[in-house]
Parts: sequence; structure tokens; C-alpha cells
Amino acid sequence: MNRVAGVLRRTFGIVREHVGTDLVGNKYYHIPEQKTWTGRSVRARRMVVAANAIEYEYVEGSIPMEWDSWIRGRRKEPPSVEELLKNQSYRDNMKIKAREVEEKDLILQAKEYEDGLVTTPAKTLAKGHAASTDFGKQEISEDPSSTANTFQPGSWLPKK
Repeated sequence: MNRVAGVLRRTFGIVREHVGTDLVGNKYYHIPEQKTWTGRSVRARRMVVAANAIEYEYVEGSIPMEWDSWIRGRRKEPPSVEELLKNQSYRDNMKIKAREVEEKDLILQAKEYEDGLVTTPAKTLAKGHAASTDFGKQEISEDPSSTANTFQPGSWLPKK
């Protein structure tokens, strides 16, 4: 069989083995190590054919973590459907538990604010991010302002 596959590879090009399909519909292939017609050895590769082939419609997370680790060579065997379903239900349960903990924390914070155990967070006057060049500066007003030797012209637009 190996000789037949080698002849087919040399004749028709790359032969890829379908390894599996995920729940989204992406198809995963393994291209075994092969030799070119010149005798040069080409190492084995793993690849995915996305169900959503248009690149700009492709979103992060379209490839499950298990398949991503198989493609990158972090695991030897491709994941099974049972493993994918089990991990997906585990992730869903963790999201539900995290939401419950967050709701409990918000209720506890509200109670602490009411009881006076914790003060409410102070509101900041400065807008923007501290790394920005205009952090802490006053916004431009329509009226010009002057302080000592500095003059700030106001922003004026003609009326329509």
C-alpha cells in the first residue's frame, strides 16, 4: 500500500488523509511524509480546511482548542467527538459558575455599601487613559481662556 500511495503522490501531487471534522464543520487532514520526484524528503504536515473559507468572515475561536493543539503538534492523536463534547460542556458549566459567582459578588458589594463597611468608589475627573498625550488636560471650550502668559484660543465653528 505504501508503494501505491507513493506512486499516486508522485503522479497526482499531494495525498492527504482526512482525519476528522469538528462540530463547526472544519475538516482536518494529515499529509504524511513523502518524497518528491527528485528524491527530496518532505516532512509530514497537518492542515485544516475551514468551513468558512472566506477569510474576512473567519473569527477567532472557529477552530476548537483540541484541534488547534493537534494541528500545532502539541498532541499526537486527533481529538474524538466525545472529547470535544465533554470539553464543550465543561466550558459551558464553568461560564455558568463564573456568572453565578459574579452575581453573588455584586450582591455582597451592594450590601457592604449599604451597611457602610466599604465606601463607594471615587469618581475620577480626568478623562482618557494616563498614557495619552491629553490626559488630565481640560477639554477645548468655545470660550477663549487666558491665564498669565498663556493664551488658549477657543474652538469656534461658523453657524450654518
